[in-house]
Amino acid sequence: MQGFFEYFVIYGEKYLKISKKRGVYPLHCRTDMAFESHQRLTEGGKECSGITADSYIEEGMTVREVRVSTYDAARKIGKPQGRYLTLELFEHWQTDNDGILKAAALLSRHLRPLLPQKGTVLVAGLGNLRITPDSIGPLTVDRVIVTRHLTGNMPELFGSMRPVCAIKAGVLGTTGVETAELIRGVCSRVRPAAVIAVDALASLSTERLCRTFQLSDTGIVPGSGACNPRRALNAGTLGVPVIALGVPTVVDADTIIGEAIGQTPDYDSHGSFLVTPKDIDALAEKSAKVLGYAINLALQGDMSVADMEQFLC
Repeated sequence: MQGFFEYFVIYGEKYLKISKKRGVYPLHCRTDMAFESHQRLTEGGKECSGITADSYIEEGMTVREVRVSTYDAARKIGKPQGRYLTLELFEHWQTDNDGILKAAALLSRHLRPLLPQKGTVLVAGLGNLRITPDSIGPLTVDRVIVTRHLTGNMPELFGSMRPVCAIKAGVLGTTGVETAELIRGVCSRVRPAAVIAVDALASLSTERLCRTFQLSDTGIVPGSGACNPRRALNAGTLGVPVIALGVPTVVDADTIIGEAIGQTPDYDSHGSFLVTPKDIDALAEKSAKVLGYAINLALQGDMSVADMEQFLC
């Protein structure tokens, strides 16, 4: 996040925000989606300088892009300066295998320009594999083609492939190690040219759960959407570009109630529940497939599905 936030310290439901620049992180809505934050910020016809938003149709899918260009705008929207791109899939996309592949191909086309052309790429799967809505990161890693050991040991066979390594970072509660500390340690040994961090996100709408995929070049604060933020993963903390990929799997129950009664919920008034789809098991698997295939296509060129599945067997 380019030094925007150093880290968060959590005390119950109140946050002590610590930043070198003393940035303000608005907690009026619980979402990781930049375009949702922009919609809340500009509702009622309000304008915010330093933020541009656009939407268009590509390959039959809606693409929404938000660019935050100034520090003041970043403070207002609660997102670091950078580019945020969201891909919205059609309803019931998970029943159409062609739709999964088209979504992966489209996401890869937007991911590829953000990555350096050469060097090893580290894919970090964030989240807890034992909690299904939080398992997107680890499940995605299972679908990423890792090649660093192959390109190093058998260059005559795999020298044309991009060196890729991957790690399932786990969570502090099960490892006792801060995610940022673990990934920073791996980076110090592997020295990747870039890191792709994959995580589950939170949304403000049940209709967007497991139907939208967000890509950003600003890094990520794991757990921030669920109000359990950890230390940021970004160029400032890891020393290399960090690309964040994710899909929303949960929505705050207070948000659903607020939509039903037509009022903005008071998130700080009491504890709340996070709601996830009833078929989250299947949706998480297929969402991870889209993300994993998109990463493979972005890093290894236009591989066929058969080639990818051969490497992943």
